[in-house]
Amino acid sequence: MTDRPITRLATLARRPHLLARRDSELARARRGSLPALPAPDEASAASEAGSSIVDSAIYVQGRRVTTPPSLGDTFRALRAEDDAMAWIGLYRPSEKDLTRLAVEFDLHELAVEDAIVAHQRPKLERYGDTLFVVLRAARYVDATEEVEFGELHVFVGPDFVVTVRHAESPNLTAVRRRTEADPSMLARGPEAVLYAILDAVVDGYAPVVAGLENDIDEIETEVFRGEASVSRRIYELSREVVEFQRAVRPLRQILTALRAGFDKYQIDEELQSYLRDVADHATEVAERIDGFRVALRDILTVNATLVSQRQNEEMQALSEASNAQNEEVKKISAWAAILFAPTLVGTIYGMNFNMPELQWRYGYPFALVAMLCVSVGLWSVFKARRWI
Repeated sequence: MTDRPITRLATLARRPHLLARRDSELARARRGSLPALPAPDEASAASEAGSSIVDSAIYVQGRRVTTPPSLGDTFRALRAEDDAMAWIGLYRPSEKDLTRLAVEFDLHELAVEDAIVAHQRPKLERYGDTLFVVLRAARYVDATEEVEFGELHVFVGPDFVVTVRHAESPNLTAVRRRTEADPSMLARGPEAVLYAILDAVVDGYAPVVAGLENDIDEIETEVFRGEASVSRRIYELSREVVEFQRAVRPLRQILTALRAGFDKYQIDEELQSYLRDVADHATEVAERIDGFRVALRDILTVNATLVSQRQNEEMQALSEASNAQNEEVKKISAWAAILFAPTLVGTIYGMNFNMPELQWRYGYPFALVAMLCVSVGLWSVFKARRWI
């Protein structure tokens, strides 16, 4: 069996206590003195049957050599193979499963606690010869026009990769199939698996960017159409963009740190170039997200301006209607006053028992002329004030 290129992060060597235990067991196996492993009891079997393992495999020179059904079998298979790598995929694992992994692979307790609790920000931490990476995958749901985020934790050691998912995305099964289809890439070790995962997460951002861009275009149309619900949609989309930005922005720092580590520990040059390509894509996504935030802020400003204009137009229309109503009231009041004057004269004149025409022959003409003069006088006054 030929040795594959050594491409390890950190110390690029197995932990001493695991090496000693593995060498001891292999030596005992060659002498025929290694006792048979006991069969798991029912409780253990039930625990394994209900475990959170999505897939577990042992790889030698980039090719899958065995698919252990349980964590215990994976540990034993890894110890039994020289120059092998384990890739264990877990989905919402129990604390018991993570504890077993921590004991076997000497994982740091703080990293294990983060993997159990979840709800972590994207980050990269190094504990001895093990890397702990937290990623936020994103998925655009066309049915609801919303962005769903998933959290992914990755432990990368000298001879193992452990992925812990807390959501449906990303689809690591597709990542594993694609990686296994290229044994030369997988033979580069755990770093190649980490690259494949990072590449899948960043590539998964592209449909999200396209979906958000389409949503922003729709919102622009709704803003100028004057739809009442657009303000709420702008707010909800702004929150999604901010959440997306929180997932992507730290990824640029993670990739920068990984590139520095790959260069420091002389990781395969081709793998470094692949990682640079992922970093370029992440930078492009981050810049698009920054543009989305600016666009949404401008749209919100334009929407507020349009809403204010519509409110002003409504107030102006109400004011014009009120002014027109006041003009009508003025006309009605003016004509009422004009008609009231002769009515008043006629009423008082008619109440007089000694009728003027009995003593003065011009009594009626005088009364009519007086009523006409009063009416004309009032009409002239109202006309001058533009009431009629």
